[in-house]
Amino acid sequence: MPRSVNAVASRRRRKKILKAAKGYFGARGNVYTVAKNAVEKGLVYAYRDRKNKKRAFRSLWIARINAGARQHGMSYSRLMNALSKSDISLNRKVLADLAMNHPDTFKSIVDSVKQPA
Repeated sequence: MPRSVNAVASRRRRKKILKAAKGYFGARGNVYTVAKNAVEKGLVYAYRDRKNKKRAFRSLWIARINAGARQHGMSYSRLMNALSKSDISLNRKVLADLAMNHPDTFKSIVDSVKQPA
C-alpha cells in the first residue's frame, strides 16, 4: 500500500507560515524554512512586547504627571502621596491626560491636595 502523505494539510501549514511572513526582507518572506524561523521569532517578540508596552506607557504617564506637577511646585512622589492621603483615586493614565490636555483641571487637582506652606 502506498504511503499517505496528506499533501493538503502540509501545504496549508506551509501557506499559513508564508502568509504570516509576507513583507519580510529577502528569503524570510518566500523560503519556508527561513520564514518559519522568522515568524516564530516575531511571535516571541510580540508576546514579550505586549508586556513591555504596559511598562513603557506607565513610565510615559509618570513623566507627564511629574512635568505637570513641577509646574505647580510639587514633585511626582509628593503629588501621588497627597492624592492617596486625600482619597482621590485617579489613575496615572487619567492624571497624565489631564496634565497634557486639561492643565486647568490638573492645576485644580494639585491645588486641592497641596499642603499650605
